Amino acid sequence: MNLLESLRVALSGLISNKLRAALTMLGIIIGVAAVIVLVSLGRGLEKLINDEFEAFGANQLYVFSVSPDEEAGGGPPSTRGALGISNADAEAIADPLQAPAVLRAAPLVQRPAVIIYSGYDTETNVLGATPEYQQVSTIETVAGRFISEEDVVSEARVAVVGLTVVEELFTADVFPIDQTIRINNVPFRVVGILEEQGGSFGEDQDDIIIVPLSTAQSRLFDIRRRDGEPEVDFLLVQAVDDTAMNDAADQITEILRERHDIQFRNLDDFEVITQDELLGAFTQITGALTLFLGVIAGISLLVGGIGIMNIMLVSVTERTREIGLRKAVGAKRRDILTQFLIESVTLAVLGGLLGIALGTAGSAAASALVDDLTTVVRIDSVLMATSISALVGVFFGIYPAYRAARLNPIDALRYE
Repeated sequence: MNLLESLRVALSGLISNKLRAALTMLGIIIGVAAVIVLVSLGRGLEKLINDEFEAFGANQLYVFSVSPDEEAGGGPPSTRGALGISNADAEAIADPLQAPAVLRAAPLVQRPAVIIYSGYDTETNVLGATPEYQQVSTIETVAGRFISEEDVVSEARVAVVGLTVVEELFTADVFPIDQTIRINNVPFRVVGILEEQGGSFGEDQDDIIIVPLSTAQSRLFDIRRRDGEPEVDFLLVQAVDDTAMNDAADQITEILRERHDIQFRNLDDFEVITQDELLGAFTQITGALTLFLGVIAGISLLVGGIGIMNIMLVSVTERTREIGLRKAVGAKRRDILTQFLIESVTLAVLGGLLGIALGTAGSAAASALVDDLTTVVRIDSVLMATSISALVGVFFGIYPAYRAARLNPIDALRYE
């Protein structure tokens, strides 16, 4: 019997037992679909993260205060958390004589607050910033103006609002510019409307109000360090270019260690994070998620393979007399082995093809449901899934096929 005839016999057997074949292929279908969705989601998520970081800028660094801790191994006590980051720290970092690799630094304070206007109220994030923030983040206004240096010096009660805040507070017939809103019951005059930012990492970037940093520190939140210096939550720093990121990080570290009087063996009370480090952290998270989903897909394929082995053993038992008859008329062991192996592989590959179709539909559904996420099922994913399903068919079909090939023709013909 040639390969085409064996394939015809295998297909006719599947057609005559449709329900049994469908239930047998279910594990393979789910496993292969999981592989397809997993690969397409992983690639889509990787592209989304890269696009998000490119939108932020490739030459940005973040400087955060960190909480108290003690050095491992019984070393000297740490100075972590001893001091926060101050406005003066930001000015020192922005000084080109002290940090030539730094182009500019934007000190920021971000806290939630209740916003009220004419009977409407909402809760949103209030960002205390300086004019440098607009340059570092490349954010623009669609109406009015941004925070000015004069606003910061005079602690002016002015605000620049995002589009989501505009939609929640103001009716269609009210133009927000020069309207007075209350932030934590403190009146502020709206002087600008930010351009649409959209979503980023699951957060609405338009749900924000920007006020002068000095106003946020003194009139809204009263944020000061233990030495009385105004404190900021973090710094957004822009290096002169993307090749100077490491130099900028080293210079920032040196400046802050000196200003915070951190001794040689003590740990820093701040952390400098580059875009590459953030991207690496997200890559680790997505990698762990991919591994977890891969294990689930592997379990589904294992269950599907066991199902194929089980049904092929049943098929061998049901067709014992047929096997004996074929051997009696001259079929060799390799013919019987080939036939049952082809049946097993056919079962697995058909399940794999259905899994590919299901996985493609699932990937398309994910793209439709998640904004900015584009999943693409590439040919290499299809080939990988098809190869996996075929290998499952071969691996789990070998034992039933070998058992069928070893049957004694006389005993098989007498089998009832």
